Amino acid sequence: MSVKRMDNVGIVVADIDAAIEFFTELGLTLEGRAPIEGEWADGVTGLTGLRVEIAMMRTPDGHSRLELSRFLAPTVVSDHRIAPVNSLGYLRVMFTVADIDDTLARLRTRGAEVVGEVVQYQDSYRLCYVRGPEGILIGLAQELGRPTSR
Repeated sequence: MSVKRMDNVGIVVADIDAAIEFFTELGLTLEGRAPIEGEWADGVTGLTGLRVEIAMMRTPDGHSRLELSRFLAPTVVSDHRIAPVNSLGYLRVMFTVADIDDTLARLRTRGAEVVGEVVQYQDSYRLCYVRGPEGILIGLAQELGRPTSR
């Protein structure tokens, strides 16, 4: 097996401060924030003159990270933030939460809006999608009863 773990999921945002506040409210912790540029950054991304600010957010269990990026140069070339859930490419990040109603109440103070409605899947989960900062699609799942294997 060659993969050891999934390191992070990256999301490009225009307002990195609002995104950090939103994901902090969700329960993630800011690990660090830094400017990224230089020849190595150009080489790995294939972009010339790359200048980006990143913020690395860690989940409470310490196993997953979300990398928020705000591109300063070159300019952003496309915007997928309002794409519906059946769009190709990046779709959403799903988080398991202890209490979906409490989480939604807190995230609404940060501008989150439920897409559709909160639904229950059998006796296993309550689920919903929300649009977070800048329309980013986030999934929320609350396990019901005993956790089941997927």
